[in-house]
Amino acid sequence: MAELLSPEAVAERLGELPGWALDGGKLHRSFRFADFRRAFAFMAGAALAAERLNHHPEWFNVWSKVDVHLNTHEAGGITDLDFQLAQAMNELAGAR
Repeated sequence: MAELLSPEAVAERLGELPGWALDGGKLHRSFRFADFRRAFAFMAGAALAAERLNHHPEWFNVWSKVDVHLNTHEAGGITDLDFQLAQAMNELAGAR
């Protein structure tokens, strides 16, 4: 099982992860794209990254917007897996 990160570690790592914030004990980010096709392409790429990590997001899509929440349910909070997937999503979206 992935190890739960301390609140201090989460805060430190969030400072290095553009666009992400804490929301209800989860990492959160809203991505916006030019249209549905680009949003869906992002989600397809993110799904492949999630499968590689065996770590899956909570997300919601309407047209060009994708809202993402990440936490590790089995650990009861935020772990390194959440940050790995968040970074992969930033790279897919072109946000570094």
